[in-house]
Amino acid sequence: MIAVDANILVYAHRKDSEWHELADRCLTQLAESRAPWAILWPCIHEFIAIATHPRIYDPPTPLADALEQVDCWLESPSLVLLSETPSYWNALEVLLTNSRVVGPLIHDARIAALCQHHGVTALWTADRDFNRFPSLRAVNPLVL
Repeated sequence: MIAVDANILVYAHRKDSEWHELADRCLTQLAESRAPWAILWPCIHEFIAIATHPRIYDPPTPLADALEQVDCWLESPSLVLLSETPSYWNALEVLLTNSRVVGPLIHDARIAALCQHHGVTALWTADRDFNRFPSLRAVNPLVL
C-alpha cells in the first residue's frame, strides 16, 4: 500500500505549486485505482496547517477550501486512513532508538513509524529527510 505525505498533498492542492500538475495526476491515479492507498491523519493535519498558513502562501488557502479538499480525498473508496493504535508506541520507540533523530525530525519519525506499523510499502514524499529511516521505502513520485 502506498501512503502519501503532506507535501504531495499540498502540491496537488495548490495550483501555484510548480509540482501541482504532476502531484495532482499522481493523487488522482491513486484515488481512482481499486488498489488501497493511504493518508496518515498527521499528514492531513499538516496539509491543512501548511496550505492555510499566511507566512507560507500569499494568499493562503482559505480554511473552507482546505477542508473541502480533504473531503474530496476522503471520497476515494480505496483510501485507508492511518492513525496510532495501542501498539504504535513500540514501533515509534524502536524507530527513534535506531535512527537517533531528535527535535523537528520526530514528526518525520512519527510518520515513518505509522507507515511501518500499518504495513505501508512506500511513502510518496518529496522530503529527503525520510531517507534517515532505511526501513521505510520513501519514493518521490514527482521525479520518476
